[in-house]
Amino acid sequence: MIPRNLKLKCEQLAKQYPVIALLGPRQSGKTTLAMSVFSEHEYVTLEDLDIREFAKTDPRRFLKTFQNRKGVILDEIQHVPDLLSYIQTYVDQNPVSGAIILTGSQNFLIHQAISQTLAGRIAILTLLPLSIEELNAHHLLANSADDLLFTGFYPRIYAKKLAPEEWYTNYVSTYVEKDVRMIKNIPDLLTFRRFLKLCAGRIGQPVNFSSLGNDCGIDQRTVKSWLSILEMSYIIFLLPPHFENFSKRLVKMPKIYFYDPGLACSLLGIDSVEQVKSHYLRGGLFESMIISDFIKQKYNAGVLPRIYFWRDKHGHEVDCIIEQKNQRIPIEIKSGQTISSDYFDALSYWNTLAKAPTSSGYIVYSGEEKQEREKGTVISWKKISSIFE
Repeated sequence: MIPRNLKLKCEQLAKQYPVIALLGPRQSGKTTLAMSVFSEHEYVTLEDLDIREFAKTDPRRFLKTFQNRKGVILDEIQHVPDLLSYIQTYVDQNPVSGAIILTGSQNFLIHQAISQTLAGRIAILTLLPLSIEELNAHHLLANSADDLLFTGFYPRIYAKKLAPEEWYTNYVSTYVEKDVRMIKNIPDLLTFRRFLKLCAGRIGQPVNFSSLGNDCGIDQRTVKSWLSILEMSYIIFLLPPHFENFSKRLVKMPKIYFYDPGLACSLLGIDSVEQVKSHYLRGGLFESMIISDFIKQKYNAGVLPRIYFWRDKHGHEVDCIIEQKNQRIPIEIKSGQTISSDYFDALSYWNTLAKAPTSSGYIVYSGEEKQEREKGTVISWKKISSIFE
């Protein structure tokens, strides 16, 4: 097992709440982490049809079987969302901290059910695939950004030394056949697959519902519905524009990114690192990887990310704005290995409008060196966790 940074927060919250929920995409390592932290708990997977039937038909008796034990891990809780109401009664009658650990891979469905039943009794944590910091700490980080873009961050690829191009092909098939059908009954899965690939082709770009719909042959209502499916199953995230209105002429559409660049590469038909290097979307893939890693760092600390981009109607843009501790950190993301002086223009423009110090902000690039410049700090993609130190 590759140790996860979220473990500490998981242990802390298990001393304060009777229920812990670990949410995240399929294969992000939720079950492995839960079994590592709560090794004395009984493990039960709700993907087992017999166990699922027991939990559905007689939920009180199902939960009572764990009453005199150390605790229980209920894996893939999205299969029996109605069980959450009975868990509320159970923990009210048996108020033991860290007694029930839930895992799930469908964000919206579980959050919706939790908000109605377990508010105040549960701590919700999100575990995304491995972060750059986690890979680096255990000597698994690729030497080049291109290698990492192609390989991605899913733990199993590293643990089993699997070929990324094969693993992601199987992952997409499993995701479409199992997870998507559970969220929504989509009659034409071939069209949904095409939609998924079209999303990958727009990585790092503002969402255009009309264009996506026309290219896929579906209406805008379906586009919005399918995007929400991809969001709730942790395939994509829509980065919102920052609300700071300096000129009253802001771009209001979110940008589309993938949590994992290896998955995006697979959807784009990229089957080698060499292809990544010359691909026209390499910049978007690199940008997606960096912003996704910022999100991972926040989640690993048990904090909800407040991450945005900023762009006005005149074309002035900052790739990423991170809000934390009453400050806003502007960040430009460049996939090249050299730094040009005009890379600082966006930071300077933002700092002037925001009345921030001239040297505020960072440029993240695919090179190795850190440079303290007059107009901002240049930092390697390998060291981006230091931004939060």
